[in-house]
Amino acid sequence: MTHSADAGARAAGTAAARLISPGALAALLFLVVAGSAALAVGTTETFGIKGDESTYVAMALSLGRDGDLHFDRRDLQRFISIYGHGPEGLFLKKGRSIHPRLVASWPFVVLERHPVERLYFGKAFLYAWAAAPLAFLAGVNGLFLFNVLLLAVVLAAGYAFLVSHSAPLPSVLFVTAFGGASVAVLYTVWLTPEILNFALVFVAYFLWLYKETVPPGRRVPRWLFHPGTDFAAAALLGLATYSKPPNLLLIAPLVLWHWWRRRVVAGLGIGLCFGAFVAGGFALTAMVAGDWNYQGGERKTFYGSFPYESRAATFDTTGLPMATDDLSDDESLEREVFWPRLLSNAGYFLAGRHFGFIPYYFPGAVALVLSLIALRRTTAWRMAILAAVGATVIVMLIQLPFSWSGGGGPPGNRYFLSVYPALFFAVPALKSIVPGLVAWAGGAVFIAHIVLQPVYASKFPWVTSQRGLLRLLPVELTMADDLPVRLTLTHARLHYGDPPVLLYLIDEHAFAPEPAGIWVAGAARADILIRSADQPPYLRVELESPIANEVRLSAGSGTRRVRLEPGRIHHVQLPVEWIRARPGSGACLLSIRTSDGFVPRLNDPDSQDSRYLGALIRFTVAEAPDGTTAE
Repeated sequence: MTHSADAGARAAGTAAARLISPGALAALLFLVVAGSAALAVGTTETFGIKGDESTYVAMALSLGRDGDLHFDRRDLQRFISIYGHGPEGLFLKKGRSIHPRLVASWPFVVLERHPVERLYFGKAFLYAWAAAPLAFLAGVNGLFLFNVLLLAVVLAAGYAFLVSHSAPLPSVLFVTAFGGASVAVLYTVWLTPEILNFALVFVAYFLWLYKETVPPGRRVPRWLFHPGTDFAAAALLGLATYSKPPNLLLIAPLVLWHWWRRRVVAGLGIGLCFGAFVAGGFALTAMVAGDWNYQGGERKTFYGSFPYESRAATFDTTGLPMATDDLSDDESLEREVFWPRLLSNAGYFLAGRHFGFIPYYFPGAVALVLSLIALRRTTAWRMAILAAVGATVIVMLIQLPFSWSGGGGPPGNRYFLSVYPALFFAVPALKSIVPGLVAWAGGAVFIAHIVLQPVYASKFPWVTSQRGLLRLLPVELTMADDLPVRLTLTHARLHYGDPPVLLYLIDEHAFAPEPAGIWVAGAARADILIRSADQPPYLRVELESPIANEVRLSAGSGTRRVRLEPGRIHHVQLPVEWIRARPGSGACLLSIRTSDGFVPRLNDPDSQDSRYLGALIRFTVAEAPDGTTAE
């Protein structure tokens, strides 16, 4: 009897240990803390609107509270009651009804579309479908809670996967770093599908690969070994692809793995299951809104004035056309531009200041290095995962050469977020805590100031991307109109000079052009992106300052140093290195560093200027040198 009691106690202790494993504790702690905050936080002043939130919030609340996916006056009124203003950046499209009609020739059935007097949301419906129950229960706070739940599931699944073939402490360190030391955790405060897509891909790969890594004899739930988990994985990947089409290639490793194991029929079935869920998402979109492409048709985005705001405010009288019926860009494929831009984008993708893989997804870089080190003894499915990630990135850079980060100047590469989980599953067995510590340390060095203040970083990404080590990384010159600074009208697309160029003041150390020129802050470095219709090889620069100062200038081709004497104009001929973004259009980065500064109102009693200034500059683009050099 005593022996039986001891055995029962040991079994209970083993079960309890499984329940309170480090990974389960981390996921539970995150869920309790972040979930409580999600339910209690205010939405108006604290969070505001970020990215495409207007559309997704209005859509989720419309489905959760009204049971429909069309936009009407109730949705507008509800949104204003929550945020105190209209849904800035809302995407809507005119609805259509679909009527099948029999015909005498192939395909024998044609679909006729007729306009209807309804407006539908011009984004994928998946986030609204998934989050509607919590939106019904808790409104906007329910959407925050939904994101927290998704990330908690990812933490639990990630730990379960790693600990199946690694020690507990290295596993929990790495999985928490993968989420918490990357930009992924920031997107829990975005009421958009980013975290949903991230979680769909993560859980899909977990369902596929968990059974491939668990040692024989370990007691785990039997359903995780069922072949149906591969079909469930394909279904989740299909939904993620419907929501974000760049995820298309992530199904390839799963299908190829079955073919590698000579399970041809199973591989085909998984591919068909994936295709059915992708097509099903678009088919449901067509059934609801009358158009399979949620970004096509008669689609607009709205700022300032919205349909149903007044009798005069209608879809036709307000908004800006914003349809995306195809992704072709003939000029982007011209040979003289294509290869230089692709190489530049590849470098920016890896280490760009605003969207780079290494700074914003450092744990993923650690995962990649670990998998490459172990490549000779790795499994075929890990190689297939790495190939799929690489192919997805290349396609993204080719297909979206000017917006591969996701558009709208997000913190980090928003489009890569749903591809990022695949790298986690390429990690070999972890034998020490070093990979987790390195992942935490590297991520913290680059973006701790971003993930520790996710709301501020989301609302002011052009500020946080200029802090710390990020400041040392190159600016993505091919992405001028998608950089975070584009979100502030006082710093982007400023017309300047003759011949005219466009200026983007990348940081806060350069001030908007004045009649006298452009002031650069004192004892600071200012980066100014210049876009020109032509690519002349020189900048003719004039500099002056009321104080003695030393200025260093660069436009990508060497550095010039100038010692400024008070009140004297200095001339510099600066060679330029242009990046060919489009045919007939180039971009360069002008960097100016000053050694000292002054406050105008302290030098001049009549001045009210409290800025800390260093030097005043003026420049023009030039085809040939004029003989002047740095002094």
